[in-house]
Parts: sequence; structure tokens; C-alpha cells
Amino acid sequence: MLRDSSLARLHEEIIDFYQYISPRPEEKNMRETVVEGVKEVILTLWPHVQVEVFGSFRTGLYLPTSDIDLVIFGIDGKGAFEDLEKALMQHEVCDRDNIKCIHNAMVPIIKLTEKTCNYKMDIEFNIENSVKSADIIQTYIRKYEPLKYLVLVLKQFLFQRELNEVFSGGVSSYTLVMMVVNFLQLHPRRYTDHPEANYGVLLIEFFELYGRHFNYHTTCIRVRNGGQYLTKEEVRIKYQPSFLCIEDPALFSNDIGKGSFRAAFVKQSFDYAYSVMSKAVLDNTPYPR
Repeated sequence: MLRDSSLARLHEEIIDFYQYISPRPEEKNMRETVVEGVKEVILTLWPHVQVEVFGSFRTGLYLPTSDIDLVIFGIDGKGAFEDLEKALMQHEVCDRDNIKCIHNAMVPIIKLTEKTCNYKMDIEFNIENSVKSADIIQTYIRKYEPLKYLVLVLKQFLFQRELNEVFSGGVSSYTLVMMVVNFLQLHPRRYTDHPEANYGVLLIEFFELYGRHFNYHTTCIRVRNGGQYLTKEEVRIKYQPSFLCIEDPALFSNDIGKGSFRAAFVKQSFDYAYSVMSKAVLDNTPYPR
């Protein structure tokens, strides 16, 4: 009985957290204003290009601390990085100390912090599956009711441990969403049929799966066609699988976990969270802060 009451309380806490952390209309408007300002600079520099928002701002699964992601189509990124960097500083979008061109990243990007609202932004060039991946996520949000709740809790969990940036070896929002999607797809209960699921149970089971039971050395995640596990031997004919191997549903030959070189630390964090939370539920004790 105590266990049931603890899980019910955890379920309510997850819903409360989601409602608290979800962006308010005024915050969304502020972000849109910042995006329009940056778009204006880009289109002044290159009137013929197309600029699109992607990532968590497009899907709505963003925290107050989340970056804004933009992709520019129609210009060669090699010489364009420095041109855009210069233009953004000239138009006082950001200061010199708050913008950086990162050419040696897996996906070369411009990282900046704009000065009006201090939003962090990532800008990339000609990555065609960026927008497609965001649209895929929105499809899964509509399909699985628990998804948005679990993802925002897990994003905050990783942010607090500095494991939420691929640039520093952590797990991207896209990768995290696909881990949750696959977890829901292969769960014994089908959460398209049971939207009334206890989110506390699901969160603990997610930590248990990816902290303890999932074999990162031999297994690759696939979410298309209803979700399945593949052996790394099966995918090796397409690409060299990483420790956290997840087939990109927007580009099947891409492993979206390949940049997460600190994925072993993510696994350890999930394992610890499972230990703490399962004990707290069984003992009806408060969770450590």
C-alpha cells in the first residue's frame, strides 16, 4: 500500500514538473522574437537562403535552459561560418566573447549566446535531416502520451549532470527522445492503448532498462517499424556502431549516438537513479535532492 501511494505521488510530481517547466506563451514569444532577429541578419547577408528552426524548440520539448537550433540551406558552410559570425557581431546579436565557430565537431556549427535574452543558439548549414527529425519527434509525441512527460524530466536530469550536450560527449535531445520512444514501443504494455499509465513507474523502469539491463556492447536501437533491437553485427554493414548505437529514423545509415562519447557516464547516472528511486518507493522515503 505504501509502495502504491509512493508511485502515485511520483506520478503527480512528474505531471507537476512538466506543467511547471513547460514553456509559457510569453517565453515562446521571446524565443520567436530572437529567432526572427537572427533570421533577419542571415537573410540580409544571403537573401536567397532558407532558414529553419529544428530541435527542441520546433518540437516543444525544451527547457528554459535549452538551446535554439537553426539550420541554413542554400549556402556553402565552409567560408560562410566566418561571414555569418562577423555579421551577427556587426548587428549586435552577440558579443565577440559569446560566439564561436566549431569546425571540428561531428556537425560543424556556430555556437552563440545572444545578448537580448541570453538564449544559447546553435547554427548549422545544409543538414537536411535536421527538420525531418523534429517532425518525426512530433509524430511520436502525438502517438505516445507519456513521452513528453518523461523526456522533460530526463532532459532536466541530464542537464543537472552536464550530460545533455553532444558537444561535450553527452546525449542530445534527439537521442534521448529515441531512447524513450523505443522504451515505450517495446514495453510489455502498449502505451498507445493505455494512456493512463503511471509515469512514476515508467520513469523508474526507464532508469532500470538503460542503467542496468540494456547491453550497450552488443545492441543497437531501432524505432522505425514499431521498434526493435538489432545486434551491432547487423548494422556494421552500414556503419561502425557506437557504444550508444541508435539508428536515425530520418537517415537510416546514421548512428545518432556516435557523438555521445560519455554515454557510459549516462548509463551510470541512470543506474544510480534507479537504485535511489526504487529504494525510495519501496521504503516510502523522500528522494535525495
